[in-house]
Amino acid sequence: MNVNIKYYIAIGLLTVAYTAQAQQRKYISLNSALELSQRTNSSIRLAELEQKISNANYRQTDAIFLPQVTLGMNAVSTNNPLNAFGFLLQQSRVTSQDFDPAHLNSPGANQNYSSGIDVRMPLLNLDMLYARKGAKLQEEAYKYKTLYTKDYIRFEIQKVYAQLQFAYQSQYVLQSTLNDVKQIYQSVKNFYAQGLVQQSDVLNAQVQVNTIESALEKAQSSISNASDGLKFLIGDTSSEDIYMPDSLVQERNKTSFASLSLGRPDVVAMQKAVDASNMMIKSSRMNFLPKINAWGSYQYNDNKVFKFKSDSYMAGISLSWNVFTGNQNRYKLKASILQRDKYQQEMDQYIDKSRLEINKNIREIQNISFEITKDETSVAQAAEAFRIMSNRFKEGLVSTSDLLMSQAQLSQQRLMLAQAIMNFNITLSYQAFLTYIK
Repeated sequence: MNVNIKYYIAIGLLTVAYTAQAQQRKYISLNSALELSQRTNSSIRLAELEQKISNANYRQTDAIFLPQVTLGMNAVSTNNPLNAFGFLLQQSRVTSQDFDPAHLNSPGANQNYSSGIDVRMPLLNLDMLYARKGAKLQEEAYKYKTLYTKDYIRFEIQKVYAQLQFAYQSQYVLQSTLNDVKQIYQSVKNFYAQGLVQQSDVLNAQVQVNTIESALEKAQSSISNASDGLKFLIGDTSSEDIYMPDSLVQERNKTSFASLSLGRPDVVAMQKAVDASNMMIKSSRMNFLPKINAWGSYQYNDNKVFKFKSDSYMAGISLSWNVFTGNQNRYKLKASILQRDKYQQEMDQYIDKSRLEINKNIREIQNISFEITKDETSVAQAAEAFRIMSNRFKEGLVSTSDLLMSQAQLSQQRLMLAQAIMNFNITLSYQAFLTYIK
């Protein structure tokens, strides 16, 4: 690194360090931000809630193995001859007098209070069995969706952290630029007092000072914006602190390339959705087969409320077969097959698009890497040119405008280099995210 560049960065570091104390800034490392985001990020929390909902939906299918038990109590009053006699039978109160034709035809009002328990036990429901397997695969799909969300938030943290580093680096560059321009301005004022330059030179230097001060104010806003973005990702929106990266000087990450991994969580989640749709196809096909279920009930009947005099039970096994349902099952199966084909087509298209994105990103990394090499050379050349211009200016061999232009060129090249490094690191992090590199 050129000696002048080290000097400028040192000045910037000291200046920003002093400013950081005044503005209550808070240091945070990239690893700390990543760890916090995994616990507090709102998008991750939502993904985890969706996963829990899918688990609850899956657990509903436990009903195909477990009995359904219902407790109930009924109160009925009737003068219907048939029902009235039936009440007597249920209550075990039939006597010879009850067979009197006059009494049978006009029984009067009769009450029956029944309390009981009904049990339904599924034995063989193949459609529900495959539906349960489909629900399990859906739950797994949401699990991988949650993993993908965590990986994406990880990339977003790396991205905003690089932007935060660039914002501080820009402030360093502009602060050192302001120091240089102020020195030039002071020198021009001294030369003007000696009658060696014109007033326009003083005004040009003052304009440059004002321009850099305005740029510094914008750089501070960029720092606040990047800090707010980081706070949102780590769930720290209530804090008023301004975050600072643990490393105040940008460094290039190591380059690594890989192809698309079919184990990437979002791809696996889509495959799980395809598998789940296959299970729903099998479930629809099983609708054409008979179902076998067991049932039973146990009751108390009495003519007085809350009395349990006469008890009875009933149990059995039922076999039901919906031979024709108005084409409902037929087209339900067809819809399930089409839905499966749609999911498969979407997954294939998504994989192809991801491969294109990876290849495009690799080319972008190569372009930015070449740009960084050129910018590093340009910074060194601009620094040397500014040094020469400064010496010649002191000897009165170049104009104030030439010196200011040389200094502005150096500042611009340094900012371009810092931005190229930021873009390189973000693009490289995106590549790792796309190829599922841990």
